[in-house]
Amino acid sequence: MIPKRLQKGDTIGVVAPSNPIIGENKEEVERARKILEADGFRIQYAKNLFSNTNGYSSSAKEKAEDINEMFQDPEIKMIWCAKGGENSNSVFDYLDYEMIQKNPKIFCGYSDITSLSNVIYAKTGLVTFNGTNFKTIATDETSYSYQEAMKRFVEGSLALGRDETYQTIQPGKAEGILVGGNLSLTRGLVAGKYKMDFQDKILFLEELSFETGPALVSNYLYYMKQNGVFEQIKGLWLGHYEHEIPLAQIVQDVLEGEYSFPIVTCEHFGHTEKKTVIPIGTCARIDTSEKQAVQLVEKCVE
Repeated sequence: MIPKRLQKGDTIGVVAPSNPIIGENKEEVERARKILEADGFRIQYAKNLFSNTNGYSSSAKEKAEDINEMFQDPEIKMIWCAKGGENSNSVFDYLDYEMIQKNPKIFCGYSDITSLSNVIYAKTGLVTFNGTNFKTIATDETSYSYQEAMKRFVEGSLALGRDETYQTIQPGKAEGILVGGNLSLTRGLVAGKYKMDFQDKILFLEELSFETGPALVSNYLYYMKQNGVFEQIKGLWLGHYEHEIPLAQIVQDVLEGEYSFPIVTCEHFGHTEKKTVIPIGTCARIDTSEKQAVQLVEKCVE
């Protein structure tokens, strides 16, 4: 199930499912609003956008109420998550998945929003999007990530970035549905009530090295390996990890050549200045013989 594309004049709803919007974040959100309004969009803040009920975020029910209301409101054509953080998973039990399924619309964010994007897709079949957060539109040094969002959501482009360089870690070809995002959040969905379905998927992963050093990355990957994730997937796509020990090296250390699926890496998604928009729930192809090693093979907005 794919959402309708965004048009100039449409209303974009802004929610904060993760860390609170306080301090300088308020100014950053306002600056992002002005950028989008100047481009012809209307912006509607969720009722609890600036709430900090718990002292570390708004309550789980407040966050879920905002998301549910945004999906239910026919005037809202896209839901953009303001920022990431640590506890977006707190809303899982309070989302109205049946209602969301009946009201498909663009849902975008990255980092901690990985949890929400994958769970909403799993529960409803709605294609969601791993892309820049709302406030980042104002804080990035360039407009690259914002332009990538507009290409995807307004133009319906299937391009993943702009002539970025891919490195082949393990050659091959594969086709499958894209799932994933931030490694630590994906690892949290390997098991339990809201576990992800990895069967025949192309898994994309990135990580923030400031919070997750190589040993912890190894920990997460081994946990995934021990729980059969890499026995199920058809391909692995690695993104940004800013550390002297590359993410690809850690992956190779963990996988030890035991799997035959293709593995590629690039720098245009994750905690980096230049982020493309990756649809979760859309079919993609990995072909390491191609310059553009990862390609979308079906539309993700209509």
